[in-house]
Amino acid sequence: MRIVIAPDSFKGSLPADEAAAAIAAGIRRVLPGAELVLRPVADGGEGTVAAALRAGWHPRTAQVGGPDGRRVEATFAVDGGTAVLELASAAGLGLLPRPAPLTAGTRGVGELVLAALDDGARRIVLGLGGSATTDGGAGMLQALGARLLDGAGAEIGPGGGGLATLVRIDAAGLDPRLRETEVVVATDVDNPLTGPAGAAAVFGPQKGATPDDVELLDAALARYASLLARTSGAWVERRPGAGAAGGTAAGAMALLGARVVSGAELVCDLIRLDEALGGADLVLTGEGTLDEQTLRGKAPAEVARRAAAAGVRCVALAGAVRLPADRLEAAGFAAASALTDVEPDLDRCLAEPAAVLADLAERVIMAAPPARPR
Repeated sequence: MRIVIAPDSFKGSLPADEAAAAIAAGIRRVLPGAELVLRPVADGGEGTVAAALRAGWHPRTAQVGGPDGRRVEATFAVDGGTAVLELASAAGLGLLPRPAPLTAGTRGVGELVLAALDDGARRIVLGLGGSATTDGGAGMLQALGARLLDGAGAEIGPGGGGLATLVRIDAAGLDPRLRETEVVVATDVDNPLTGPAGAAAVFGPQKGATPDDVELLDAALARYASLLARTSGAWVERRPGAGAAGGTAAGAMALLGARVVSGAELVCDLIRLDEALGGADLVLTGEGTLDEQTLRGKAPAEVARRAAAAGVRCVALAGAVRLPADRLEAAGFAAASALTDVEPDLDRCLAEPAAVLADLAERVIMAAPPARPR
Protein backbone atom coordinates (compact mmCIF):
# COMPACT_ATOMS: atom_id res chain seq x y z
CA MET A 1 0.00 0.00 0.00
CA ARG A 2 1.52 3.30 -1.12
CA ILE A 3 0.16 6.62 0.17
CA VAL A 4 1.47 10.03 -0.87
CA ILE A 5 1.14 12.76 1.79
CA ALA A 6 1.36 16.22 0.24
CA PRO A 7 -0.15 18.96 2.44
CA ASP A 8 0.53 22.67 2.38
CA SER A 9 1.04 24.51 5.67
CA PHE A 10 -1.87 25.08 8.02
CA LYS A 11 -1.20 28.81 8.28
CA GLY A 12 -0.62 30.02 11.80
CA SER A 13 -0.50 26.55 13.30
CA LEU A 14 1.49 23.94 11.36
CA PRO A 15 4.26 24.19 8.76
CA ALA A 16 3.80 21.85 5.82
CA ASP A 17 6.42 19.34 6.99
CA GLU A 18 4.85 19.08 10.44
CA ALA A 19 1.41 18.65 8.88
CA ALA A 20 2.76 15.82 6.72
CA ALA A 21 4.36 14.16 9.75
CA ALA A 22 1.12 14.40 11.72
CA ILE A 23 -0.89 12.84 8.88
CA ALA A 24 1.68 10.05 8.60
CA ALA A 25 1.45 9.37 12.35
CA GLY A 26 -2.32 8.97 12.10
CA ILE A 27 -2.10 6.62 9.13
CA ARG A 28 0.48 4.38 10.84
CA ARG A 29 -1.98 3.68 13.65
CA VAL A 30 -4.21 1.96 11.10
CA LEU A 31 -1.79 0.82 8.40
CA PRO A 32 1.59 0.29 10.09
CA GLY A 33 3.01 -1.46 7.03
CA ALA A 34 2.00 1.12 4.44
CA GLU A 35 4.60 2.85 2.30
CA LEU A 36 4.22 6.54 3.14
CA VAL A 37 5.77 9.05 0.75
CA LEU A 38 5.93 12.52 2.31
CA ARG A 39 5.97 15.40 -0.18
CA PRO A 40 4.93 18.61 1.65
CA VAL A 41 4.03 21.36 -0.80
CA ALA A 42 3.84 25.17 -0.96
CA ASP A 43 2.39 27.89 -3.15
CA GLY A 44 5.72 29.37 -4.22
CA GLY A 45 6.14 31.69 -1.24
CA GLU A 46 7.20 30.73 2.25
CA GLY A 47 7.96 27.02 2.39
CA THR A 48 9.28 26.75 -1.16
CA VAL A 49 12.93 26.38 -0.14
CA ALA A 50 12.00 23.89 2.58
CA ALA A 51 10.07 21.84 0.02
CA ALA A 52 13.06 21.79 -2.32
CA LEU A 53 15.43 20.76 0.48
CA ARG A 54 13.13 17.91 1.54
CA ALA A 55 13.18 16.72 -2.07
CA GLY A 56 16.99 16.43 -2.01
CA TRP A 57 18.21 19.89 -3.03
CA HIS A 58 21.30 21.24 -1.27
CA PRO A 59 21.18 24.09 1.29
CA ARG A 60 23.22 27.29 1.09
CA THR A 61 23.15 30.24 3.47
CA ALA A 62 23.97 33.91 3.06
CA GLN A 63 24.06 36.96 5.32
CA VAL A 64 21.87 39.64 3.77
CA GLY A 65 20.08 42.80 4.79
CA GLY A 66 16.58 42.35 6.16
CA PRO A 67 13.64 44.60 5.28
CA ASP A 68 14.86 47.22 7.75
CA GLY A 69 18.55 46.83 6.93
CA ARG A 70 19.52 44.64 9.86
CA ARG A 71 21.52 41.59 8.83
CA VAL A 72 19.72 38.24 8.67
CA GLU A 73 20.76 34.75 7.64
CA ALA A 74 18.83 33.44 4.64
CA THR A 75 18.82 29.88 3.33
CA PHE A 76 18.37 28.93 -0.32
CA ALA A 77 18.42 25.62 -2.18
CA VAL A 78 20.58 24.61 -5.14
CA ASP A 79 20.58 21.72 -7.57
CA GLY A 80 22.93 21.81 -10.53
CA GLY A 81 22.80 25.31 -11.94
CA THR A 82 19.42 26.21 -10.42
CA ALA A 83 18.88 28.07 -7.16
CA VAL A 84 15.56 28.40 -5.34
CA LEU A 85 15.21 31.51 -3.19
CA GLU A 86 12.45 32.90 -0.98
CA LEU A 87 11.81 36.62 -0.79
CA ALA A 88 10.42 36.18 2.74
CA SER A 89 13.80 34.98 4.02
CA ALA A 90 15.29 38.43 3.27
CA ALA A 91 12.28 40.76 3.18
CA GLY A 92 9.55 38.95 5.10
CA LEU A 93 7.08 40.62 7.41
CA GLY A 94 8.15 38.28 10.18
CA LEU A 95 11.64 39.82 10.15
CA LEU A 96 10.37 43.18 11.41
CA PRO A 97 9.76 44.02 15.08
CA ARG A 98 6.92 46.23 13.85
CA PRO A 99 5.48 46.97 10.39
CA ALA A 100 7.24 49.61 8.28
CA PRO A 101 4.94 50.05 5.28
CA LEU A 102 6.80 53.01 3.75
CA THR A 103 10.43 52.10 4.44
CA ALA A 104 10.71 48.28 4.40
CA GLY A 105 12.74 47.28 1.36
CA THR A 106 13.98 44.38 -0.75
CA ARG A 107 17.72 45.11 -0.91
CA GLY A 108 18.42 41.85 0.90
CA VAL A 109 16.59 39.96 -1.84
CA GLY A 110 19.04 41.33 -4.38
CA GLU A 111 21.91 40.33 -2.11
CA LEU A 112 20.46 36.84 -1.96
CA VAL A 113 20.35 36.73 -5.78
CA LEU A 114 24.02 37.78 -5.84
CA ALA A 115 24.87 34.96 -3.41
CA ALA A 116 23.16 32.49 -5.74
CA LEU A 117 25.06 33.87 -8.72
CA ASP A 118 28.30 33.57 -6.78
CA ASP A 119 27.39 29.94 -6.08
CA GLY A 120 27.21 29.32 -9.83
CA ALA A 121 23.46 29.51 -10.41
CA ARG A 122 22.36 30.41 -13.92
CA ARG A 123 18.70 29.77 -13.30
CA ILE A 124 17.15 31.53 -10.33
CA VAL A 125 13.68 30.74 -9.02
CA LEU A 126 12.41 33.39 -6.62
CA GLY A 127 9.41 32.46 -4.51
CA LEU A 128 7.26 35.48 -3.67
CA GLY A 129 5.03 35.75 -0.64
CA GLY A 130 5.02 36.93 2.95
CA SER A 131 6.75 40.22 2.10
CA ALA A 132 7.02 43.21 4.42
CA THR A 133 7.52 45.65 1.56
CA THR A 134 5.77 47.60 -1.17
CA ASP A 135 8.85 48.87 -2.99
CA GLY A 136 8.29 47.18 -6.35
CA GLY A 137 11.57 45.32 -5.97
CA ALA A 138 13.48 48.62 -6.11
CA GLY A 139 15.85 47.64 -3.31
CA MET A 140 16.52 44.31 -5.01
CA LEU A 141 17.44 46.09 -8.25
CA GLN A 142 19.72 48.52 -6.39
CA ALA A 143 21.59 45.61 -4.78
CA LEU A 144 22.02 44.08 -8.23
CA GLY A 145 23.65 47.25 -9.57
CA ALA A 146 20.85 49.42 -10.92
CA ARG A 147 20.75 53.07 -9.85
CA LEU A 148 17.40 54.56 -8.84
CA LEU A 149 17.90 58.30 -8.64
CA ASP A 150 16.02 61.31 -7.33
CA GLY A 151 15.97 64.81 -8.81
CA ALA A 152 19.35 65.62 -7.30
CA GLY A 153 20.98 62.53 -8.80
CA ALA A 154 21.20 60.74 -5.44
CA GLU A 155 19.97 57.21 -4.72
CA ILE A 156 16.40 57.18 -3.44
CA GLY A 157 15.65 56.01 0.08
CA PRO A 158 14.43 52.54 0.98
CA GLY A 159 10.92 51.20 0.64
CA GLY A 160 7.88 52.23 -1.30
CA GLY A 161 8.10 55.69 0.20
CA GLY A 162 11.43 56.17 -1.53
CA LEU A 163 9.82 55.54 -4.90
CA ALA A 164 7.85 58.78 -4.49
CA THR A 165 11.10 60.71 -5.17
CA LEU A 166 12.25 58.57 -8.13
CA VAL A 167 12.94 60.44 -11.38
CA ARG A 168 15.39 58.20 -13.24
CA ILE A 169 16.47 54.56 -13.45
CA ASP A 170 19.93 53.67 -14.73
CA ALA A 171 20.20 49.94 -15.38
CA ALA A 172 23.66 50.02 -16.97
CA GLY A 173 25.32 48.75 -13.81
CA LEU A 174 23.24 45.60 -13.38
CA ASP A 175 25.42 42.58 -12.68
CA PRO A 176 26.42 41.28 -16.14
CA ARG A 177 25.86 37.69 -15.07
CA LEU A 178 22.12 38.41 -15.07
CA ARG A 179 22.18 38.61 -18.88
CA GLU A 180 23.05 34.90 -18.94
CA THR A 181 20.68 33.92 -16.14
CA GLU A 182 17.08 32.79 -16.41
CA VAL A 183 14.98 34.38 -13.67
CA VAL A 184 11.63 32.87 -12.69
CA VAL A 185 9.30 34.37 -10.10
CA ALA A 186 6.75 32.08 -8.50
CA THR A 187 3.54 33.40 -6.99
CA ASP A 188 -0.03 32.39 -6.21
CA VAL A 189 -1.54 35.85 -6.89
CA ASP A 190 -2.47 37.52 -10.17
CA ASN A 191 -2.81 41.11 -8.97
CA PRO A 192 -1.51 43.95 -11.16
CA LEU A 193 1.00 46.46 -9.80
CA THR A 194 -1.36 49.40 -9.24
CA GLY A 195 -5.03 50.30 -8.91
CA PRO A 196 -7.83 48.91 -6.72
CA ALA A 197 -6.52 45.35 -7.11
CA GLY A 198 -2.87 46.38 -6.96
CA ALA A 199 -0.01 45.75 -4.54
CA ALA A 200 -0.64 48.78 -2.32
CA ALA A 201 -4.45 48.63 -2.19
CA VAL A 202 -4.79 44.89 -1.57
CA PHE A 203 -1.69 43.97 0.39
CA GLY A 204 -0.50 47.29 1.85
CA PRO A 205 -2.92 47.22 4.82
CA GLN A 206 -1.63 43.75 5.74
CA LYS A 207 1.80 45.36 6.08
CA GLY A 208 0.62 48.21 8.28
CA ALA A 209 -0.25 50.77 5.61
CA THR A 210 -2.90 53.38 6.49
CA PRO A 211 -5.31 54.67 3.81
CA ASP A 212 -3.00 57.65 3.28
CA ASP A 213 -0.02 55.31 2.99
CA VAL A 214 -1.87 53.22 0.40
CA GLU A 215 -2.59 56.31 -1.68
CA LEU A 216 1.06 57.41 -1.53
CA LEU A 217 2.37 53.91 -2.33
CA ASP A 218 0.00 53.38 -5.26
CA ALA A 219 1.03 56.69 -6.83
CA ALA A 220 4.71 55.90 -6.23
CA LEU A 221 4.35 52.49 -7.88
CA ALA A 222 2.64 54.08 -10.89
CA ARG A 223 5.58 56.49 -11.23
CA TYR A 224 7.97 53.56 -10.90
CA ALA A 225 6.14 51.57 -13.59
CA SER A 226 6.42 54.46 -16.04
CA LEU A 227 10.15 54.79 -15.42
CA LEU A 228 10.65 51.02 -15.70
CA ALA A 229 8.94 51.15 -19.09
CA ARG A 230 11.09 54.10 -20.19
CA THR A 231 14.24 52.24 -19.11
CA SER A 232 13.49 48.73 -20.36
CA GLY A 233 10.69 49.09 -22.89
CA ALA A 234 8.60 46.66 -20.83
CA TRP A 235 5.21 47.92 -19.65
CA VAL A 236 4.48 45.71 -16.66
CA GLU A 237 2.02 47.75 -14.61
CA ARG A 238 -1.09 45.82 -15.63
CA ARG A 239 0.45 42.40 -16.12
CA PRO A 240 -1.15 39.65 -14.01
CA GLY A 241 1.09 38.91 -11.04
CA ALA A 242 3.07 42.16 -11.27
CA GLY A 243 1.76 43.17 -7.84
CA ALA A 244 3.11 40.06 -6.10
CA ALA A 245 5.28 40.69 -3.03
CA GLY A 246 4.69 44.41 -2.98
CA GLY A 247 5.37 44.69 -6.71
CA THR A 248 8.70 42.87 -6.60
CA ALA A 249 7.48 40.80 -9.53
CA ALA A 250 7.11 43.99 -11.60
CA GLY A 251 10.71 45.06 -11.04
CA ALA A 252 11.97 41.56 -11.80
CA MET A 253 9.90 41.32 -15.00
CA ALA A 254 10.96 44.73 -16.30
CA LEU A 255 14.71 44.75 -15.62
CA LEU A 256 15.61 41.08 -15.07
CA GLY A 257 13.41 39.64 -17.81
CA ALA A 258 11.73 37.42 -15.22
CA ARG A 259 8.97 35.03 -16.15
CA VAL A 260 6.02 34.65 -13.76
CA VAL A 261 4.82 31.11 -13.05
CA SER A 262 2.29 29.45 -10.76
CA GLY A 263 4.00 28.84 -7.45
CA ALA A 264 2.07 25.65 -6.77
CA GLU A 265 2.92 24.15 -10.15
CA LEU A 266 6.57 25.05 -9.70
CA VAL A 267 6.81 23.49 -6.24
CA CYS A 268 5.09 20.29 -7.39
CA ASP A 269 7.70 20.06 -10.15
CA LEU A 270 10.57 20.78 -7.72
CA ILE A 271 9.51 17.97 -5.39
CA ARG A 272 8.87 15.59 -8.31
CA LEU A 273 5.28 14.99 -7.24
CA ASP A 274 4.31 13.29 -10.51
CA GLU A 275 7.05 10.74 -9.95
CA ALA A 276 5.88 10.15 -6.37
CA LEU A 277 2.32 9.55 -7.59
CA GLY A 278 3.40 6.60 -9.71
CA GLY A 279 1.88 3.44 -8.22
CA ALA A 280 0.18 5.31 -5.38
CA ASP A 281 -3.12 4.09 -3.92
CA LEU A 282 -4.10 7.36 -2.25
CA VAL A 283 -3.01 10.99 -1.95
CA LEU A 284 -3.70 13.11 1.12
CA THR A 285 -3.31 16.87 0.85
CA GLY A 286 -4.69 19.88 2.71
CA GLU A 287 -4.22 23.32 4.24
CA GLY A 288 -5.66 25.55 6.93
CA THR A 289 -8.82 26.50 5.05
CA LEU A 290 -10.15 24.76 1.96
CA ASP A 291 -12.17 27.45 0.17
CA GLU A 292 -12.57 29.26 -3.13
CA GLN A 293 -9.04 30.65 -2.79
CA THR A 294 -7.78 27.06 -2.79
CA LEU A 295 -9.20 26.61 -6.28
CA ARG A 296 -7.40 29.72 -7.56
CA GLY A 297 -3.99 28.11 -7.87
CA LYS A 298 -3.28 27.01 -4.31
CA ALA A 299 -1.10 23.95 -3.76
CA PRO A 300 -3.79 21.46 -2.62
CA ALA A 301 -5.76 22.09 -5.82
CA GLU A 302 -2.63 21.46 -7.89
CA VAL A 303 -2.01 18.22 -5.97
CA ALA A 304 -5.61 17.15 -6.65
CA ARG A 305 -5.27 17.98 -10.34
CA ARG A 306 -2.12 15.91 -10.69
CA ALA A 307 -3.58 13.05 -8.67
CA ALA A 308 -6.62 12.94 -10.97
CA ALA A 309 -4.34 12.87 -14.01
CA ALA A 310 -2.49 9.92 -12.46
CA GLY A 311 -5.73 8.11 -11.61
CA VAL A 312 -5.13 8.31 -7.87
CA ARG A 313 -7.84 9.14 -5.34
CA CYS A 314 -7.16 12.43 -3.55
CA VAL A 315 -8.58 13.35 -0.13
CA ALA A 316 -8.15 16.74 1.54
CA LEU A 317 -7.71 17.37 5.27
CA ALA A 318 -8.12 20.95 6.46
CA GLY A 319 -8.69 23.13 9.45
CA ALA A 320 -11.96 24.20 7.84
CA VAL A 321 -13.75 23.09 4.67
CA ARG A 322 -15.82 25.80 3.00
CA LEU A 323 -16.45 24.23 -0.38
CA PRO A 324 -19.57 22.23 -1.29
CA ALA A 325 -19.24 18.65 -2.47
CA ASP A 326 -19.80 19.50 -6.13
CA ARG A 327 -17.00 22.11 -6.14
CA LEU A 328 -14.66 19.66 -4.44
CA GLU A 329 -15.44 16.93 -6.94
CA ALA A 330 -14.96 19.26 -9.90
CA ALA A 331 -11.52 20.20 -8.55
CA GLY A 332 -10.46 16.56 -8.26
CA PHE A 333 -11.02 15.96 -4.54
CA ALA A 334 -12.74 12.66 -3.74
CA ALA A 335 -13.55 13.93 -0.25
CA ALA A 336 -12.58 16.55 2.31
CA SER A 337 -12.63 16.54 6.10
CA ALA A 338 -12.07 19.25 8.69
CA LEU A 339 -10.31 19.08 12.05
CA THR A 340 -13.62 19.86 13.74
CA ASP A 341 -14.99 16.58 12.37
CA VAL A 342 -12.96 14.81 15.06
CA GLU A 343 -12.56 17.64 17.59
CA PRO A 344 -15.51 20.03 17.96
CA ASP A 345 -13.48 22.13 20.43
CA LEU A 346 -11.97 24.79 18.17
CA ASP A 347 -9.61 25.93 20.92
CA ARG A 348 -8.02 22.47 21.04
CA CYS A 349 -7.77 22.39 17.24
CA LEU A 350 -5.77 25.61 17.42
CA ALA A 351 -3.73 24.62 20.47
CA GLU A 352 -2.90 21.05 19.40
CA PRO A 353 -3.21 21.00 15.60
CA ALA A 354 -0.75 18.15 15.03
CA ALA A 355 -2.52 15.81 17.44
CA VAL A 356 -5.95 16.61 16.01
CA LEU A 357 -4.70 16.26 12.43
CA ALA A 358 -3.26 12.83 13.25
CA ASP A 359 -6.64 11.81 14.70
CA LEU A 360 -8.38 13.07 11.55
CA ALA A 361 -6.03 11.13 9.26
CA GLU A 362 -6.64 7.97 11.30
CA ARG A 363 -10.40 8.44 11.01
CA VAL A 364 -10.26 9.07 7.26
CA ILE A 365 -8.23 5.90 6.65
CA MET A 366 -10.49 3.80 8.85
CA ALA A 367 -13.62 5.09 7.13
CA ALA A 368 -12.33 4.60 3.59
CA PRO A 369 -9.21 2.44 3.24
CA PRO A 370 -7.07 3.30 0.21
CA ALA A 371 -8.08 1.64 -3.04
CA ARG A 372 -6.75 2.39 -6.45
CA PRO A 373 -9.65 3.23 -8.82
CA ARG A 374 -10.49 0.58 -11.42
